[in-house]
Amino acid sequence: MSSFKNLRIVDNFYQTSAFFPMPTVLISTLNDDGSLNLGAYSLVFPYYIAGKDRYAMLLECRNTSNTCHNLLRRGKCAINFIPDDRKYFKEAVRLGFPGPSEEKMKQNLFTMEDGHAGPDDKDRPQVIAEAFQVFECTWRSDLEDAGKYSPDDIDDGHPGPYNDFNGITSKYGAHFILAIDDILMKDQYYDAIVNGVNRNNFPPVPVDYGYRDSTNFWYTQFPKWKKAISEPIPAPKEVDIASIRYAANRADDTIKFTDEALMNFVKVPRPFLKTVLNGCIAWARENDVTLITDEHVKIINDKRRQEKEGK
Repeated sequence: MSSFKNLRIVDNFYQTSAFFPMPTVLISTLNDDGSLNLGAYSLVFPYYIAGKDRYAMLLECRNTSNTCHNLLRRGKCAINFIPDDRKYFKEAVRLGFPGPSEEKMKQNLFTMEDGHAGPDDKDRPQVIAEAFQVFECTWRSDLEDAGKYSPDDIDDGHPGPYNDFNGITSKYGAHFILAIDDILMKDQYYDAIVNGVNRNNFPPVPVDYGYRDSTNFWYTQFPKWKKAISEPIPAPKEVDIASIRYAANRADDTIKFTDEALMNFVKVPRPFLKTVLNGCIAWARENDVTLITDEHVKIINDKRRQEKEGK
């Protein structure tokens, strides 16, 4: 008899159906107005490691994210590897929560400085001074003709068609093959790699385990490999009912919501509000409903819960 149980594989299996160690990085990009954006990521892995004309990383992200928008527009980013520090991890959790770039960056904890290219490259973002290493990268948009995608075509996800491995790869997903232009290393760790790494000069690298239970992100401190430490995610902000009503009225010309129905969405993060409203509207069309009430929302939520449990 096997000592293992067969666990059901669901969406985001690496965090919902497994314990999967990953890096903790912040990716810096430039917004349309030239301001800085920092996004927290763990789905960042070596891709081209030998035998190619370039070395490269693979980034997987939501195509509705600020990072995806900026990479599609400018094609350049910096992968900042932050050291193990509770305040840095807390900041990474905050920056990883969906929201407008301008709002999140007002409270940026990190010190920013120019990378190897300096300020002459207008598409190249600054790097995090506190990082122990940084990969400055350029997106290989030529692969799979991924440069055809524009951030202007992404609203509530992307309508398709989709690529297989580079660019927009699903309604809400994106993959970026990032050629490594420069690896920047702090002096002490540069010396460690050149002269020999040992336990005393190895950087304090945190390992995280993804967004697991809608309450905490989990990570392991360095070098204390004994147990994981949780960091609560930010409490969702309640959206004003007037702004929800405005979004609902714009979502469809014929199908409307009562205020009681809209009250169910006050804690839905703003980037996901349109998706939730569109899901309700699709249900209403299937059921010949023109006014969605609180009772209808309960039915929709029950249906969604049953579908999720049935996967």
